[in-house]
Amino acid sequence: MKRIVTVIISLFTTLTLSAQVYHAGEQLDYRVAYKAKLVPNTEMATVTVRTSLDTLEGKSVYRVMGLGKIMPEYRWFFNLEDRYDILVDTLTKRTKRFESNIREGDYTFRSHYKYDWDSLKVHTWAQSRQRTPVSRTMNLTERSMDPVSLYFNLRSIDASTLKEGEVYNLEMVLEDTIKVLKYRLLGREVCRVPQKGKFRTIKLACTLGTSEGFSFTDGSEFFIWITDDKNKFPVLLESPIIVGSIRAYISDFKGLKYPLDCKVK
Repeated sequence: MKRIVTVIISLFTTLTLSAQVYHAGEQLDYRVAYKAKLVPNTEMATVTVRTSLDTLEGKSVYRVMGLGKIMPEYRWFFNLEDRYDILVDTLTKRTKRFESNIREGDYTFRSHYKYDWDSLKVHTWAQSRQRTPVSRTMNLTERSMDPVSLYFNLRSIDASTLKEGEVYNLEMVLEDTIKVLKYRLLGREVCRVPQKGKFRTIKLACTLGTSEGFSFTDGSEFFIWITDDKNKFPVLLESPIIVGSIRAYISDFKGLKYPLDCKVK
């Protein structure tokens, strides 16, 4: 159970962090809950994402901060706090820096990426616990994206160009490898969010793996409901597990760039 909570919080913190329509002042708050047949919906963690303006090497950048942490009443069971800081070029919308600082019980992990888009290379550094840091330089392609750029791309897609059921690929840069995110449009539906009501949404099925054959039936599939308006922010993510499911849903939002036109009254 601890590992399940760790995975889903890390995934959803990165997802919502990445899925920003970059707009200074926007903040998204989420609750992460576990649910099973004989277990009521149990909220165990929170995720907060904030965007602000900053500078890097004399140039204007968006600073996007994501924080995922266990609620106080569950810290006796397992303490977790994941923080991600991203710097994004305000003109190109490409990520310049990516940093993570993860604390999960007695486990710690830090990483940072530095992007050189002119030469299509990314320089990564990572260290877990007290182990020797590992550095690597990897080649990028125009399709290569860090988690932030990747999910920003996913959030910015024109859904009218997607064919229902057709599979699309994106490449995700991690600290020592590049993985493939496959996604497909399942359609549009009205999604009910606890305590927030109903939203018109675009539903996507996603799975993450290597470039060598993996499918949507190997158990790694998760689902995302994104608002069907210009904001396109996730209101719900659900990841089925062996027993029950982990769900993360929007609990508050402010400073949206566009009017919220998808709310069902």
